[in-house]
Amino acid sequence: MSTNSKSTRPDISRPVIPNKNPKNDTPQIGMISLGCPKALVDSEQLLSKLKNKGYQITSEIGDANAVIINTCGFLDSAKIESLDNIGKAIKENGKVIVTGCLGARPKEIIAKYPSVTSISGPQQFEKVMEAVHKIAPIVDDKFLSLVPKGKYTLTPPHYSYLKISEGCNHKCGFCIIPSMRGKLLSRSSDDIIEEAQALCDAGVKELLIISQDTSAYGFDYKNKATRNTEDTAINHSIVDLARKLGSLNVWVRLHYIYPYPTVRKLVPLMADGLILPYLDIPFQHSHPAVLKRMSRPANQTKTLDEINYWREICPEITIRSTFIVGYPGETEEEFNHLLNWLELAQLDRVGCFKYENVAGARSNLLPNHCSEDQKQERWERFMAAAQRISAKKLQQKVGSIQEVIVDEVDNRGAVCRTKGDAPEIDGNLFIDREFIGLKPGDIIPVHVDESSEYDLWGVPCKKLVS
Repeated sequence: MSTNSKSTRPDISRPVIPNKNPKNDTPQIGMISLGCPKALVDSEQLLSKLKNKGYQITSEIGDANAVIINTCGFLDSAKIESLDNIGKAIKENGKVIVTGCLGARPKEIIAKYPSVTSISGPQQFEKVMEAVHKIAPIVDDKFLSLVPKGKYTLTPPHYSYLKISEGCNHKCGFCIIPSMRGKLLSRSSDDIIEEAQALCDAGVKELLIISQDTSAYGFDYKNKATRNTEDTAINHSIVDLARKLGSLNVWVRLHYIYPYPTVRKLVPLMADGLILPYLDIPFQHSHPAVLKRMSRPANQTKTLDEINYWREICPEITIRSTFIVGYPGETEEEFNHLLNWLELAQLDRVGCFKYENVAGARSNLLPNHCSEDQKQERWERFMAAAQRISAKKLQQKVGSIQEVIVDEVDNRGAVCRTKGDAPEIDGNLFIDREFIGLKPGDIIPVHVDESSEYDLWGVPCKKLVS
Protein backbone atom coordinates (compact mmCIF):
# COMPACT_ATOMS: atom_id res chain seq x y z
CA MET A 1 0.00 0.00 0.00
CA SER A 2 1.31 3.46 -0.90
CA THR A 3 1.18 6.12 1.79
CA ASN A 4 1.00 9.90 1.84
CA SER A 5 4.30 11.76 1.65
CA LYS A 6 5.21 14.37 4.26
CA SER A 7 4.28 17.11 1.80
CA THR A 8 0.64 15.96 1.65
CA ARG A 9 0.01 14.72 5.18
CA PRO A 10 -2.26 16.81 7.44
CA ASP A 11 -0.47 15.76 10.64
CA ILE A 12 2.88 17.45 10.11
CA SER A 13 4.77 20.06 12.05
CA ARG A 14 8.50 20.47 11.69
CA PRO A 15 10.03 21.49 15.00
CA VAL A 16 13.80 21.75 15.22
CA ILE A 17 15.28 20.66 18.53
CA PRO A 18 18.13 23.12 19.05
CA ASN A 19 21.36 22.12 20.72
CA LYS A 20 21.58 24.11 23.93
CA ASN A 21 25.33 23.43 24.38
CA PRO A 22 24.81 21.03 27.27
CA LYS A 23 27.33 20.77 30.08
CA ASN A 24 29.17 17.49 30.29
CA ASP A 25 28.34 16.95 33.97
CA THR A 26 24.58 17.35 33.51
CA PRO A 27 22.32 14.61 32.08
CA GLN A 28 21.47 15.33 28.46
CA ILE A 29 18.09 14.39 26.97
CA GLY A 30 17.39 14.21 23.26
CA MET A 31 13.95 14.68 21.74
CA ILE A 32 12.39 13.71 18.41
CA SER A 33 9.01 15.39 17.99
CA LEU A 34 6.73 13.99 15.28
CA GLY A 35 3.17 14.72 14.22
CA CYS A 36 0.98 17.79 14.26
CA PRO A 37 1.23 21.13 16.10
CA LYS A 38 -0.80 19.66 18.95
CA ALA A 39 1.98 17.11 19.48
CA LEU A 40 4.53 19.90 19.19
CA VAL A 41 2.88 21.63 22.17
CA ASP A 42 3.12 18.37 24.14
CA SER A 43 6.84 18.20 23.26
CA GLU A 44 7.30 21.77 24.46
CA GLN A 45 5.64 20.88 27.76
CA LEU A 46 7.88 17.85 28.22
CA LEU A 47 11.02 19.78 27.40
CA SER A 48 9.95 22.56 29.76
CA LYS A 49 9.54 20.03 32.59
CA LEU A 50 12.97 18.58 31.86
CA LYS A 51 14.61 22.00 31.67
CA ASN A 52 13.00 23.12 34.93
CA LYS A 53 14.28 19.94 36.61
CA GLY A 54 17.81 20.82 35.57
CA TYR A 55 18.26 18.56 32.53
CA GLN A 56 20.07 19.77 29.43
CA ILE A 57 18.44 19.37 26.02
CA THR A 58 20.55 18.20 23.11
CA SER A 59 20.05 17.62 19.43
CA GLU A 60 22.87 15.05 19.44
CA ILE A 61 20.82 11.86 19.77
CA GLY A 62 23.80 9.52 19.92
CA ASP A 63 25.42 11.36 22.83
CA ALA A 64 22.26 11.84 24.92
CA ASN A 65 21.69 9.99 28.19
CA ALA A 66 18.20 9.15 26.90
CA VAL A 67 16.03 9.91 23.88
CA ILE A 68 12.33 10.78 24.01
CA ILE A 69 10.29 10.18 20.85
CA ASN A 70 6.90 11.88 20.75
CA THR A 71 5.12 9.78 18.14
CA CYS A 72 2.18 10.19 15.77
CA GLY A 73 -0.26 7.48 14.74
CA PHE A 74 -2.88 9.41 12.76
CA LEU A 75 -2.16 7.62 9.47
CA ASP A 76 -0.21 4.51 8.52
CA SER A 77 2.40 6.82 6.97
CA ALA A 78 2.73 8.59 10.32
CA LYS A 79 2.99 5.25 12.11
CA ILE A 80 5.72 4.10 9.73
CA GLU A 81 7.63 7.34 10.32
CA SER A 82 7.31 6.93 14.10
CA LEU A 83 8.49 3.31 14.05
CA ASP A 84 11.40 4.21 11.76
CA ASN A 85 12.52 6.93 14.16
CA ILE A 86 12.27 4.56 17.12
CA GLY A 87 14.47 2.07 15.29
CA LYS A 88 17.07 4.69 14.40
CA ALA A 89 17.16 6.01 17.98
CA ILE A 90 17.62 2.49 19.35
CA LYS A 91 20.50 1.95 16.93
CA GLU A 92 22.15 5.31 17.70
CA ASN A 93 21.48 5.46 21.43
CA GLY A 94 19.65 2.45 22.90
CA LYS A 95 17.88 4.26 25.74
CA VAL A 96 14.61 5.19 24.08
CA ILE A 97 11.44 6.49 25.74
CA VAL A 98 8.35 6.45 23.52
CA THR A 99 5.32 8.64 24.14
CA GLY A 100 2.53 10.28 22.13
CA CYS A 101 -0.32 8.96 20.02
CA LEU A 102 1.34 5.75 18.84
CA GLY A 103 2.31 5.12 22.46
CA ALA A 104 -1.39 4.52 23.11
CA ARG A 105 -0.87 1.25 21.18
CA PRO A 106 2.13 -0.23 23.00
CA LYS A 107 1.73 -3.74 21.59
CA GLU A 108 2.53 -2.49 18.09
CA ILE A 109 5.74 -0.89 19.34
CA ILE A 110 6.85 -3.77 21.54
CA ALA A 111 6.24 -6.26 18.73
CA LYS A 112 8.89 -4.51 16.63
CA TYR A 113 11.14 -2.99 19.29
CA PRO A 114 10.97 -4.97 22.56
CA SER A 115 14.03 -3.12 23.93
CA VAL A 116 12.19 0.22 24.22
CA THR A 117 12.68 1.48 27.78
CA SER A 118 9.24 3.00 28.37
CA ILE A 119 6.00 3.53 26.43
CA SER A 120 3.24 5.97 27.28
CA GLY A 121 0.32 7.61 25.54
CA PRO A 122 -0.22 11.30 24.77
CA GLN A 123 0.16 13.75 27.65
CA GLN A 124 1.32 11.09 30.10
CA PHE A 125 4.10 13.43 31.12
CA GLU A 126 4.72 12.02 34.59
CA LYS A 127 5.36 8.55 33.21
CA VAL A 128 7.89 10.02 30.79
CA MET A 129 9.59 11.95 33.58
CA GLU A 130 9.75 8.81 35.74
CA ALA A 131 11.44 6.96 32.90
CA VAL A 132 13.94 9.80 32.41
CA HIS A 133 14.75 9.91 36.12
CA LYS A 134 15.30 6.16 36.16
CA ILE A 135 17.71 6.23 33.21
CA ALA A 136 19.45 9.49 34.06
CA PRO A 137 18.87 10.53 37.67
CA ILE A 138 19.71 14.11 38.46
CA VAL A 139 20.92 15.45 41.77
CA ASP A 140 18.57 18.11 43.07
CA ASP A 141 20.21 21.50 43.13
CA LYS A 142 19.07 23.46 46.18
CA PHE A 143 19.44 26.66 44.19
CA LEU A 144 17.42 25.40 41.21
CA SER A 145 14.15 26.37 42.87
CA LEU A 146 15.34 29.98 42.85
CA VAL A 147 15.61 29.98 39.06
CA PRO A 148 12.41 31.22 37.32
CA LYS A 149 10.49 28.45 35.63
CA GLY A 150 10.64 28.80 31.89
CA LYS A 151 8.86 27.42 28.85
CA TYR A 152 10.94 25.56 26.29
CA THR A 153 9.69 26.50 22.85
CA LEU A 154 10.11 24.76 19.49
CA THR A 155 8.86 27.69 17.44
CA PRO A 156 10.53 31.00 16.59
CA PRO A 157 10.22 33.62 19.36
CA HIS A 158 7.62 35.70 17.49
CA TYR A 159 4.88 33.06 17.21
CA SER A 160 3.61 30.24 19.37
CA TYR A 161 0.98 27.50 19.32
CA LEU A 162 -1.55 27.68 22.14
CA LYS A 163 -3.56 24.53 22.82
CA ILE A 164 -6.96 25.20 24.38
CA SER A 165 -8.37 21.68 24.76
CA GLU A 166 -7.54 18.01 24.48
CA GLY A 167 -9.43 15.13 22.91
CA CYS A 168 -12.49 15.01 20.69
CA ASN A 169 -16.11 13.90 20.99
CA HIS A 170 -16.58 13.09 17.29
CA LYS A 171 -16.55 9.61 15.84
CA CYS A 172 -15.34 10.19 12.30
CA GLY A 173 -15.03 6.88 10.51
CA PHE A 174 -11.42 7.39 9.39
CA CYS A 175 -10.02 8.81 12.65
CA ILE A 176 -8.72 7.10 15.79
CA ILE A 177 -7.65 10.26 17.64
CA PRO A 178 -10.49 10.00 20.22
CA SER A 179 -9.33 6.50 21.15
CA MET A 180 -5.80 7.85 21.63
CA ARG A 181 -6.44 11.23 23.23
CA GLY A 182 -9.85 10.70 24.82
CA LYS A 183 -12.95 12.85 24.89
CA LEU A 184 -13.04 16.63 24.78
CA LEU A 185 -11.42 18.25 27.81
CA SER A 186 -11.32 22.04 27.67
CA ARG A 187 -8.78 24.06 29.59
CA SER A 188 -9.91 26.81 31.92
CA SER A 189 -10.25 30.07 30.04
CA ASP A 190 -8.33 31.80 32.85
CA ASP A 191 -5.41 29.41 32.39
CA ILE A 192 -5.43 29.96 28.63
CA ILE A 193 -5.47 33.76 28.94
CA GLU A 194 -2.72 33.61 31.57
CA GLU A 195 -0.52 31.55 29.25
CA ALA A 196 -1.35 33.78 26.30
CA GLN A 197 -0.44 36.90 28.28
CA ALA A 198 2.87 35.33 29.36
CA LEU A 199 3.68 34.51 25.73
CA CYS A 200 2.88 38.06 24.65
CA ASP A 201 5.02 39.45 27.46
CA ALA A 202 7.86 37.28 26.15
CA GLY A 203 7.61 38.86 22.71
CA VAL A 204 5.19 36.60 20.85
CA LYS A 205 3.39 38.50 18.10
CA GLU A 206 1.14 35.71 16.80
CA LEU A 207 -0.88 33.12 18.72
CA LEU A 208 -1.91 30.01 16.78
CA ILE A 209 -4.92 28.54 18.57
CA ILE A 210 -5.12 24.76 18.23
CA SER A 211 -7.00 21.72 19.52
CA GLN A 212 -8.64 18.72 17.93
CA ASP A 213 -11.89 20.66 17.55
CA THR A 214 -11.39 24.32 18.39
CA SER A 215 -15.00 25.36 17.82
CA ALA A 216 -16.12 22.79 20.42
CA TYR A 217 -14.13 24.53 23.13
CA GLY A 218 -16.19 24.69 26.33
CA PHE A 219 -18.88 22.22 25.24
CA ASP A 220 -17.83 19.93 28.10
CA TYR A 221 -18.48 22.72 30.63
CA LYS A 222 -22.18 22.58 29.88
CA ASN A 223 -22.43 19.42 31.96
CA LYS A 224 -20.53 20.82 34.92
CA ALA A 225 -22.39 21.99 38.01
CA THR A 226 -20.71 25.39 38.08
CA ARG A 227 -23.38 27.57 36.53
CA ASN A 228 -23.55 30.04 39.44
CA THR A 229 -19.85 30.84 39.43
CA GLU A 230 -17.51 32.56 37.01
CA ASP A 231 -16.50 29.09 35.76
CA THR A 232 -19.58 28.72 33.58
CA ALA A 233 -20.31 27.38 30.14
CA ILE A 234 -20.97 30.96 29.03
CA ASN A 235 -17.41 31.93 29.92
CA HIS A 236 -16.08 28.83 28.19
CA SER A 237 -17.09 29.27 24.58
CA ILE A 238 -14.76 29.75 21.64
CA VAL A 239 -16.43 33.09 20.85
CA ASP A 240 -15.84 34.43 24.36
CA LEU A 241 -12.30 33.07 24.40
CA ALA A 242 -11.52 34.56 20.97
CA ARG A 243 -12.79 37.93 22.15
CA LYS A 244 -10.50 37.80 25.21
CA LEU A 245 -7.50 36.71 23.16
CA GLY A 246 -8.22 39.49 20.68
CA SER A 247 -7.81 42.06 23.44
CA LEU A 248 -4.11 41.15 23.76
CA ASN A 249 -3.23 43.15 20.63
CA VAL A 250 -1.42 40.35 18.82
CA TRP A 251 -2.33 38.26 15.79
CA VAL A 252 -4.74 35.49 16.83
CA ARG A 253 -5.18 32.68 14.29
CA LEU A 254 -7.81 29.95 14.75
CA HIS A 255 -7.10 26.41 13.53
CA TYR A 256 -9.33 23.32 13.27
CA ILE A 257 -12.73 25.01 13.28
CA TYR A 258 -15.72 22.81 12.48
CA PRO A 259 -18.55 24.51 10.54
CA TYR A 260 -20.91 24.77 13.51
CA PRO A 261 -23.33 27.71 13.76
CA THR A 262 -20.73 29.15 16.17
CA VAL A 263 -18.68 30.26 13.18
CA ARG A 264 -21.30 32.89 12.40
CA LYS A 265 -20.40 34.51 15.72
CA LEU A 266 -16.66 34.31 15.11
CA VAL A 267 -16.60 35.96 11.69
CA PRO A 268 -17.77 39.39 13.01
CA LEU A 269 -14.77 39.34 15.37
CA MET A 270 -12.60 38.90 12.29
CA ALA A 271 -14.37 41.74 10.50
CA ASP A 272 -13.75 43.96 13.54
CA GLY A 273 -10.03 43.10 13.57
CA LEU A 274 -10.04 41.35 16.96
CA ILE A 275 -8.78 38.08 15.48
CA LEU A 276 -7.24 37.33 12.10
CA PRO A 277 -9.68 36.90 9.18
CA TYR A 278 -8.63 33.29 8.75
CA LEU A 279 -10.71 30.12 9.05
CA ASP A 280 -9.09 26.69 9.03
CA ILE A 281 -12.04 24.33 8.47
CA PRO A 282 -11.45 20.64 7.60
CA PHE A 283 -14.39 20.08 5.25
CA GLN A 284 -12.87 16.72 4.07
CA HIS A 285 -15.42 16.30 1.25
CA SER A 286 -18.53 17.83 -0.30
CA HIS A 287 -20.76 14.94 -1.35
CA PRO A 288 -23.46 14.14 1.26
CA ALA A 289 -23.09 10.37 0.77
CA VAL A 290 -19.34 10.47 1.35
CA LEU A 291 -19.72 12.72 4.38
CA LYS A 292 -22.29 10.29 5.77
CA ARG A 293 -19.87 7.37 5.31
CA MET A 294 -17.24 9.47 7.04
CA SER A 295 -19.64 10.15 9.95
CA ARG A 296 -18.60 13.76 9.76
CA PRO A 297 -20.23 16.31 12.10
CA ALA A 298 -22.36 18.96 10.43
CA ASN A 299 -22.45 16.91 7.23
CA GLN A 300 -25.84 18.36 6.37
CA THR A 301 -24.65 21.96 6.62
CA LYS A 302 -25.07 23.93 3.39
CA THR A 303 -21.41 24.86 3.31
CA LEU A 304 -21.51 26.97 0.16
CA ASP A 305 -24.25 29.14 1.66
CA GLU A 306 -22.22 29.47 4.85
CA ILE A 307 -19.05 30.38 2.97
CA ASN A 308 -20.93 33.10 1.06
CA TYR A 309 -22.34 34.41 4.34
CA TRP A 310 -18.88 34.54 5.96
CA ARG A 311 -17.53 36.47 2.99
CA GLU A 312 -20.41 38.93 3.13
CA ILE A 313 -19.61 39.70 6.77
CA CYS A 314 -15.82 39.72 6.29
CA PRO A 315 -14.82 40.11 2.62
CA GLU A 316 -11.09 39.81 3.39
CA ILE A 317 -11.49 36.40 5.08
CA THR A 318 -9.10 33.60 4.08
CA ILE A 319 -10.57 30.09 4.15
CA ARG A 320 -8.30 27.07 4.21
CA SER A 321 -9.36 23.43 4.33
CA THR A 322 -8.19 19.86 3.94
CA PHE A 323 -9.84 17.09 1.94
CA ILE A 324 -9.62 13.31 1.56
CA VAL A 325 -9.79 11.71 -1.87
CA GLY A 326 -10.30 8.02 -2.50
CA TYR A 327 -12.39 7.42 0.62
CA PRO A 328 -13.89 3.89 0.58
CA GLY A 329 -16.79 3.74 -1.84
CA GLU A 330 -16.02 7.11 -3.46
CA THR A 331 -17.44 6.98 -6.97
CA GLU A 332 -16.36 9.06 -9.95
CA GLU A 333 -19.64 10.98 -9.65
CA GLU A 334 -18.94 11.75 -5.97
CA PHE A 335 -15.41 12.87 -6.77
CA ASN A 336 -16.63 15.13 -9.59
CA HIS A 337 -19.10 16.60 -7.11
CA LEU A 338 -16.10 17.54 -4.97
CA LEU A 339 -14.29 19.12 -7.95
CA ASN A 340 -17.39 21.14 -8.88
CA TRP A 341 -17.87 22.20 -5.26
CA LEU A 342 -14.25 23.34 -5.11
CA GLU A 343 -14.76 25.56 -8.15
CA LEU A 344 -17.84 27.11 -6.55
CA ALA A 345 -16.28 27.52 -3.10
CA GLN A 346 -13.07 29.17 -4.39
CA LEU A 347 -11.20 28.36 -1.19
CA ASP A 348 -7.99 30.29 -0.64
CA ARG A 349 -5.80 27.54 0.82
CA VAL A 350 -6.35 23.84 0.19
CA GLY A 351 -4.60 20.66 1.30
CA CYS A 352 -5.48 17.14 0.22
CA PHE A 353 -4.36 13.66 1.16
CA LYS A 354 -5.14 10.22 -0.16
CA TYR A 355 -7.20 7.98 2.07
CA GLU A 356 -5.22 5.49 4.14
CA ASN A 357 -6.45 2.66 6.33
CA VAL A 358 -5.55 3.16 9.98
CA ALA A 359 -5.61 0.27 12.40
CA GLY A 360 -8.76 0.57 14.52
CA ALA A 361 -10.66 2.94 12.22
CA ARG A 362 -14.20 1.94 11.24
CA SER A 363 -13.62 3.04 7.65
CA ASN A 364 -11.34 0.02 7.15
CA LEU A 365 -14.44 -2.18 7.11
CA LEU A 366 -16.30 -0.21 4.45
CA PRO A 367 -16.80 -1.91 1.07
CA ASN A 368 -15.48 -0.85 -2.32
CA HIS A 369 -12.10 0.57 -1.41
CA CYS A 370 -10.50 2.65 -4.19
CA SER A 371 -7.33 1.37 -5.80
CA GLU A 372 -4.04 3.18 -5.22
CA ASP A 373 -4.04 4.26 -8.87
CA GLN A 374 -7.52 5.77 -8.47
CA LYS A 375 -6.48 7.65 -5.35
CA GLN A 376 -3.34 9.01 -6.97
CA GLU A 377 -5.17 10.07 -10.14
CA ARG A 378 -7.90 11.84 -8.16
CA TRP A 379 -5.35 13.53 -5.91
CA GLU A 380 -3.55 14.92 -8.96
CA ARG A 381 -6.78 16.21 -10.51
CA PHE A 382 -7.89 17.77 -7.23
CA MET A 383 -4.57 19.52 -6.61
CA ALA A 384 -4.44 20.80 -10.19
CA ALA A 385 -7.84 22.43 -9.68
CA ALA A 386 -6.83 23.83 -6.30
CA GLN A 387 -3.61 25.24 -7.77
CA ARG A 388 -5.51 27.05 -10.54
CA ILE A 389 -7.83 28.62 -7.97
CA SER A 390 -4.95 29.62 -5.72
CA ALA A 391 -3.00 31.20 -8.60
CA LYS A 392 -6.05 33.24 -9.66
CA LYS A 393 -6.81 34.45 -6.15
CA LEU A 394 -3.21 35.46 -5.47
CA GLN A 395 -3.00 37.28 -8.81
CA GLN A 396 -5.90 39.42 -7.58
CA LYS A 397 -3.73 40.58 -4.68
CA VAL A 398 -1.08 42.08 -6.98
CA GLY A 399 -1.17 45.84 -6.50
CA SER A 400 -2.67 45.61 -3.01
CA ILE A 401 -1.05 46.44 0.32
CA GLN A 402 -0.84 43.48 2.69
CA GLU A 403 0.08 43.52 6.36
CA VAL A 404 2.68 40.80 6.90
CA ILE A 405 4.71 39.27 9.71
CA VAL A 406 8.41 38.66 9.09
CA ASP A 407 9.56 35.08 9.78
CA GLU A 408 13.15 35.02 8.50
CA VAL A 409 15.73 37.49 7.22
CA ASP A 410 19.07 36.75 5.55
CA ASN A 411 21.34 38.46 3.04
CA ARG A 412 19.01 37.53 0.18
CA GLY A 413 15.77 38.88 1.56
CA ALA A 414 12.94 38.33 4.02
CA VAL A 415 10.41 35.52 4.25
CA CYS A 416 7.05 36.77 5.50
CA ARG A 417 3.43 35.72 5.84
CA THR A 418 0.21 37.64 5.29
CA LYS A 419 -2.74 37.45 7.63
CA GLY A 420 -4.01 34.67 5.33
CA ASP A 421 -0.97 32.42 5.79
CA ALA A 422 -0.25 30.13 8.73
CA PRO A 423 3.35 28.99 9.26
CA GLU A 424 4.48 25.79 7.50
CA ILE A 425 1.14 24.96 5.89
CA ASP A 426 0.31 28.01 3.75
CA GLY A 427 2.21 30.25 1.38
CA ASN A 428 4.75 33.03 1.93
CA LEU A 429 5.33 36.59 0.87
CA PHE A 430 8.93 37.22 -0.16
CA ILE A 431 10.75 40.54 0.02
CA ASP A 432 13.92 40.54 -2.08
CA ARG A 433 14.72 44.26 -2.02
CA GLU A 434 14.55 47.11 0.50
CA PHE A 435 14.62 44.58 3.35
CA ILE A 436 17.61 45.96 5.27
CA GLY A 437 16.65 46.58 8.89
CA LEU A 438 13.82 44.05 8.97
CA LYS A 439 13.89 41.41 11.69
CA PRO A 440 11.76 38.36 12.58
CA GLY A 441 8.58 39.40 14.32
CA ASP A 442 8.22 42.74 12.59
CA ILE A 443 4.72 43.41 11.28
CA ILE A 444 4.86 45.68 8.26
CA PRO A 445 2.75 46.83 5.30
CA VAL A 446 3.97 45.52 1.94
CA HIS A 447 3.01 46.49 -1.60
CA VAL A 448 2.45 43.25 -3.57
CA ASP A 449 3.96 43.32 -7.05
CA GLU A 450 4.15 39.64 -8.08
CA SER A 451 2.42 36.30 -7.46
CA SER A 452 2.72 32.60 -8.25
CA GLU A 453 0.52 29.57 -7.58
CA TYR A 454 1.05 29.74 -3.81
CA ASP A 455 3.26 32.73 -2.93
CA LEU A 456 3.52 36.49 -3.20
CA TRP A 457 6.38 38.98 -3.64
CA GLY A 458 6.43 42.60 -2.60
CA VAL A 459 8.21 45.72 -1.39
CA PRO A 460 7.85 47.21 2.11
CA CYS A 461 5.88 50.40 2.41
CA LYS A 462 7.69 53.20 4.17
CA LYS A 463 5.87 53.10 7.48
CA LEU A 464 6.36 50.21 9.93
CA VAL A 465 3.21 48.90 11.61
CA SER A 466 5.16 47.55 14.59
